[in-house]
Amino acid sequence: MISNQSLKERPLDEMIASAKEGDKDVQNYLLKMYQPYIAKCVSEVCKRYIDPKRDDEFSVGLFAFNEAIQTYSSEKGSSFLSFAKLVVKRKVIDYIRFVQKTPSTASLDESYDEEKMENPAEIVAVNERYQEEQEAWYRREEIADFKDKLSEYKLTLSELTEASPKHRDARESAIRTAKTLYDDAELREYVHQKKKLPIKDLVKRVNVSKKTLERNRKYILAIFIVLSEDYLYLKDYLKGVAQ
Repeated sequence: MISNQSLKERPLDEMIASAKEGDKDVQNYLLKMYQPYIAKCVSEVCKRYIDPKRDDEFSVGLFAFNEAIQTYSSEKGSSFLSFAKLVVKRKVIDYIRFVQKTPSTASLDESYDEEKMENPAEIVAVNERYQEEQEAWYRREEIADFKDKLSEYKLTLSELTEASPKHRDARESAIRTAKTLYDDAELREYVHQKKKLPIKDLVKRVNVSKKTLERNRKYILAIFIVLSEDYLYLKDYLKGVAQ
């Protein structure tokens, strides 16, 4: 059995890989050590204190965190904890929907069934207003997380608005450049580490001048961030602005 002390010294991504390969000691360690993080994510959804020993929502979050361990891929570019946060929050919201639809049978042990919550017929039955509120919540969460990521690159939403290319051709070119940047593992790692564009290397890979890259630097970085994270609504928006 591996000691907790030795596990503490291992990088998180390395432990995630071990857990995915079936290392139960590492998996159990992660589930135990990140319970405060899971409770915080669940609490942000429920807007109240979450007791890990009493609240069903925490159990849902714990299951979701374990699912995130099993499905995470570092190739997407986002950190594990960012990915896990979104998985946990989405599963908890699905559970809350289920509870509101069947209040008399809301016990987690007796009634929680992930497949039921993902059934299209069940989703259609959800109150329309509640659905709209949840979608609005998702958007707010994505934008809040996006703002945090922008700050890591010393960017703000207001700067991004001003820096966005005004013409469609220029916008499409910038988006293609961001995709080229994201698809190249070496360049992607450079941006994640340095938080800036590798202008010299990038100009060799795209049909765009150095001057144009520098002018659209903020917008390209913003698109790169969207591509790197698990943003459902922002990626849909990205499809629209590229048209």
